[in-house]
Amino acid sequence: MYIHKQFKVCYCLFLWFILVGPIKAELSYDFTVASDGSGDFTTIQSAINASKAFPDQPIFIFIKNGVYNEKVRVYSWNTHLSLIGESKEYTIITYGDYFNKMDLGRNSTFHTYTLKVESNDFTMKNITVENSSGPVGQAVALHVEGDRCHFENCSFLGHQDTVYAAGEGARQFFHACYIEGTTDFIFGEATAAFYRCQIHSKSSSYITAASTPEQIPYGYLFLESELTADVGIDAVFLGRPWRDFAKVVFVKCRLGGHILPEGWSNWAGTHRDETVWYAEYQNEGPGATYDRRVGWSHQLTSEEAEEYTLEKFFNLGHISWKINY
Repeated sequence: MYIHKQFKVCYCLFLWFILVGPIKAELSYDFTVASDGSGDFTTIQSAINASKAFPDQPIFIFIKNGVYNEKVRVYSWNTHLSLIGESKEYTIITYGDYFNKMDLGRNSTFHTYTLKVESNDFTMKNITVENSSGPVGQAVALHVEGDRCHFENCSFLGHQDTVYAAGEGARQFFHACYIEGTTDFIFGEATAAFYRCQIHSKSSSYITAASTPEQIPYGYLFLESELTADVGIDAVFLGRPWRDFAKVVFVKCRLGGHILPEGWSNWAGTHRDETVWYAEYQNEGPGATYDRRVGWSHQLTSEEAEEYTLEKFFNLGHISWKINY
């Protein structure tokens, strides 16, 4: 039952992205950004600033290949906005802010983003977002806190704190994306699904640091994704809880040998292991050592796995998120 339902949802999502996506591509874009001056704007932020607030119709911005060295912010009033790159490999947004550079006190991390998405109903495809500061501490590439935001065929590059999936109850979908980092490089309180993504560790540390609020039923779901690492990296945890009640589940993923047998770690000096929900289901690979996991993690039954489908994530909240499946 689980496999049939998941296949149906994923297959329909696949059709939506490959069929509806090209239809949108055939339409005239509202704006074109080109670093060489051949478009309407030379910077992405200029095109966003020129977009209508709370538009009646979706707004599409096409971004030509190029390196865009800028700090980009999609404001809460830029709803139904899409950023479509010419190619993931050559359409690159990069910036180099990091914790100590910001010098804004203990919350400096949240000012380090390269791209910040505050709006609902945001879409991004075929773009690389990079925090170029290097291994110098907290340095966010993507900060997303909007609801019903999806990212397809994108890369997110950084070290510590690469992707901040934020927003209490916000739903975010990452499809066929590449995410790399060192410590806690996917973190925050959002309800986020990572479907067929590559999650790449650049150091022996922690992949996730979820902070799911107690009243939110789902945190992070990794579905049919692959966990890889740099050569020589061999001591990586699936996650540690940034706050009490953190929720992270890996379903049908391939876990490389860099994943430690115990799988999960508690946040040092806390009792968060008593409230977290860390679970796995039918993972495979050398890192899927079920019999050696920490005692406070879970191996889901087939019945429990029924609760971890994309449908569940899309239909949380007071506004359903149905993507024509």
